[in-house]
Amino acid sequence: MVDEIATTLFICKHIYVFMDQKIDLKRLQQFSSLELIARQVVEGFITGLHKSPFHGFSVEFAEHRAYNSGESIKHIDWKLYGRTDKLFVKRYEEETNLRCHIIVDESSSMYFPDAGLTSIDKPNKIIFSIYAAAAIIELLKKQRDAFGLSIFSDEIELTTPTRSTGVHSRYLISELEKLIQSRPSNQRKGTSAAGSLHQIADMIHKRSLIVIFSDMFDQEDDPETLFSALQHLKHNKHEVILFHVVDGHKELNFQYDNRPYRFVDLENGEEIKLNPHDIRKDYTAAVQSYKKELMLRCGQYRIDFVEADINKGFEQILLPYLMKRKKMF
Repeated sequence: MVDEIATTLFICKHIYVFMDQKIDLKRLQQFSSLELIARQVVEGFITGLHKSPFHGFSVEFAEHRAYNSGESIKHIDWKLYGRTDKLFVKRYEEETNLRCHIIVDESSSMYFPDAGLTSIDKPNKIIFSIYAAAAIIELLKKQRDAFGLSIFSDEIELTTPTRSTGVHSRYLISELEKLIQSRPSNQRKGTSAAGSLHQIADMIHKRSLIVIFSDMFDQEDDPETLFSALQHLKHNKHEVILFHVVDGHKELNFQYDNRPYRFVDLENGEEIKLNPHDIRKDYTAAVQSYKKELMLRCGQYRIDFVEADINKGFEQILLPYLMKRKKMF
């Protein structure tokens, strides 16, 4: 326990070292391929880790390990040696047998704050989740791990088997790209997170790492229904990471100008006109109360809860994923 706390404090202390490794997002926008962008995001992240004080943490999960004097040089990554002046061996021959199932919430609330925001540098919640999911798939490919994908709104819209082939990877990327390209902005979809997560839990029989991207809004009035679904995911000894996708500025802190606004429920179309300053105190208190309860339940169920603010980039996604993967092997 002491070692885990020390590791966590060490990582928190130095996290900003590799966050300074900037990714040229505007340059990446010229590419239409989600897979290519995900690859660039992952490579930028891994390069940042290699330059950080805890590079040994990263290379264990980036298909490399430290070279041991006297062993064959056949699998040395010479390109990495040129960047870091250190010898690392590619781990092509080692199979980890990790199975990962990624779950993406595609309900209308995930299109906040604007359904038209599709760029990687200024995303809405669904776009952020899509790029984050694609980046994790890229990391899984590097480890030759198996991966599957489920997409849900008021029902399960897609669920795939868990495989590790290149064909399967391209299929999942194409399904994620469809979410970027083809959703009508006037189509409203509710959220049945509880029902969908229960069904998905029943479908995943072998021990897996389950990664969820959702704002955790549900059409059920009783939050216990949703909490029960999260608990169900822990069956069969699954490990679970919940990335609670939010717009920190607007959803958590309610940062609006002091003037009247028209607020529209993205899932049912209901409207209300008010001045945000009149309700900010009560609103933020209610949001923080729900978030606190969600975090508490995740702690009780041994689910990793990670707040994923769409304004803060992808490092907040990739690092917790790598930490969880380390604990599993």
